[in-house]
Amino acid sequence: MGVPTHAEWRKVEGYDYDDLIYEKKYFGTGGVARMTINRPDKLNSFTGATIRHMWECVYDINADPSIGVVILTGMGDKAFCTGGDVGVEAEGELGDAIFISCNSLLVACKKPIIAVVKGWCVGGGNHMAYCCDFTIAADNARFAQNGPRVGSPASGWPIQYAIRVLGAKKAREMWMLCRRYSAQEAVEMGLANVVVPLDKVDDEVDKWCSEILEKSPTCIQVLKASFDEEFNYMRWDVPMALQRKIFPSFMRSEEQQEAQKAFFEKREPQFLRFREKDYEEYLRTRTKVIVK
Repeated sequence: MGVPTHAEWRKVEGYDYDDLIYEKKYFGTGGVARMTINRPDKLNSFTGATIRHMWECVYDINADPSIGVVILTGMGDKAFCTGGDVGVEAEGELGDAIFISCNSLLVACKKPIIAVVKGWCVGGGNHMAYCCDFTIAADNARFAQNGPRVGSPASGWPIQYAIRVLGAKKAREMWMLCRRYSAQEAVEMGLANVVVPLDKVDDEVDKWCSEILEKSPTCIQVLKASFDEEFNYMRWDVPMALQRKIFPSFMRSEEQQEAQKAFFEKREPQFLRFREKDYEEYLRTRTKVIVK
């Protein structure tokens, strides 16, 4: 019967989700799969169900030999993805496993993935993008991490891998200072491959897909597996275990609740009182350490 030849995006039968759109189209040299996070009213933040649906799509992508490259993007022009839904996270429905899973599915995919970023690319969305094989950014793209700002203590290999992408100093700057970076700054930092005008993004994506599809499909998969093997040198469980061991009382603490409440109320969080409380305890219990 041969490989399909339709050049328009068509939804894949059997994958009818509200929060994720799964489509395929075909060039003369092979097929492209596209996963679009479809929660524009929530700036394409994800839930546990969203990540499970993405896994189901990746299984199909791996099984379909006609597909040679994958696009990951968000619905609309306002956001690629802003990470885990803060409202769901505040209710305790997003755990460590979900945040690790949203990145590990990118490694589990045997075909190269292009993150197509329009608008905000924040938190879990940002590290999903920089863990993809390539990132094409529209000129309205903005990249950032938000963890310390909203009381979300991200840890694990996505943070460690940022050092490979950005270098140690810039990775720490991005994660600890929660600054916002333009699309051009993202290219200069290594977060993105190229920045193009918003109205030219689709043409640029087609160009990259065509170039990949023209190459030996087996060689491309071997190369992706070789690059992804780097992840295997990072113990995924240790950083999470370390977080739970050192800061077991942080989750659902007053400090975390203040960060999340401030986010919903659109104000700056008041962290000073927690420093003052801890400082009073320090003064009460401190002892001088004599170094010989």
